[in-house]
Amino acid sequence: MRTIDEITRPLEYLSPMDRHLGKIIRRWADEQVIPLRQRYDEDWEEHRLIEPAFKALMVDLGLQRLLFPEDLGGMGFGHSSYLGTGGFRIFEEVARADSAMAVAVGVTFWPLIMVCNEPHVNRRLCEELAPRFCDTDRPVFAANAMTEPQGGADIENLDLLGGSTIQTSATLDGDQWVVNGHKLWPTNSGGVADLFGVVCSTNPGSSDPKDFAFIFVPADTEGVTQGGAYQKAGMAADKNSDVWFDNVRVPVWYRAHGPGDDFTYFKEVVTFGLMGSLAFTSGVLLNTYELLQEATSRLFFRGRPLKENDDIAGRLSGFAATVETVRILGFQYARMIDRRDLYGAPWSDDMVAKGRAYKMLACDMAVKSLGQAMDLLGAHGSDRVADVEKHWRDFKIVQLWMGGKQLCQMEVARHFFECESL
Repeated sequence: MRTIDEITRPLEYLSPMDRHLGKIIRRWADEQVIPLRQRYDEDWEEHRLIEPAFKALMVDLGLQRLLFPEDLGGMGFGHSSYLGTGGFRIFEEVARADSAMAVAVGVTFWPLIMVCNEPHVNRRLCEELAPRFCDTDRPVFAANAMTEPQGGADIENLDLLGGSTIQTSATLDGDQWVVNGHKLWPTNSGGVADLFGVVCSTNPGSSDPKDFAFIFVPADTEGVTQGGAYQKAGMAADKNSDVWFDNVRVPVWYRAHGPGDDFTYFKEVVTFGLMGSLAFTSGVLLNTYELLQEATSRLFFRGRPLKENDDIAGRLSGFAATVETVRILGFQYARMIDRRDLYGAPWSDDMVAKGRAYKMLACDMAVKSLGQAMDLLGAHGSDRVADVEKHWRDFKIVQLWMGGKQLCQMEVARHFFECESL
């Protein structure tokens, strides 16, 4: 029987370390996550089943040290020429087991991109933050606090709104920033995160990029309050909640970079979020392919295995085409991120727009294909024992985040067709 390793990926893009990490994470997924994931939905609030698997991945395998420089105890991926493809490989393997776990891990790196990645490393903040992640025997998570009650994805709509809808404020008081505001939905909130990267405005209502601020706030800082985790349709291993910042004070140098640069490099955060979404999509489709292989070989219709019936085979071929396309597309985008000498900086408007296009296309294809997988298996597809319905529920949330399809459509039209009013 064919395996997921025969689904195309550009092998020339992968370093030996990428291949090694992929195999290690595959083993972790098969041994520590997949046998238990059917029970994760009931563990959405406590994470008693989920936390040991996170510890094995983040601490025992050292993944939470990924971006920090080697001399600070990290793995040095922040200056790796394979950060995009290496990250894609890692997130794809985690998502194959559980896409919510992949989100929780990926979002931990999300704010750290602002200060750990070449060529805009903030050495002082790296030295401050590295011990939290590198000198510990427990899993440590970070969160990007972006979305607000009144505006949803407006914050990510940087080209049109320029941060003008951000209501979370950062006021300079001597050598401290004073942060006030209310955020919704950050992955790893609900008591999970040890560190927040908070999107703020130093002049609420302004669309001047210099007023856009990205400020790090440790979760145990006085004035930070996290609400209880939301119960969602899926994604149980990814906790989300409300977060309030009430006169929260942090040192002035906890700002990622400064006026103008925070706005610029936050676009790189968006780019990596889009790349991660493509990796999650690929991982979910790869595992669903495995599940379909097994089920359509085991289940019979009219005396033959399900896959040997013409109509079913035609639908399976469509699924195979989807997983091939999404995987190669995702790896190509990841390699474009790595090759800034050819494609420009990852924070460029061009890279963001292309990532929006790829994410929109891949998610649409995956949502359709996962629905068809459910249709193919009928009652077997809806049976929680089969795991297909778990991917079906979990993945819809991937399509919805980062502005959903609508923001993707607007940014793609703006970039490729120069629509000025969107």
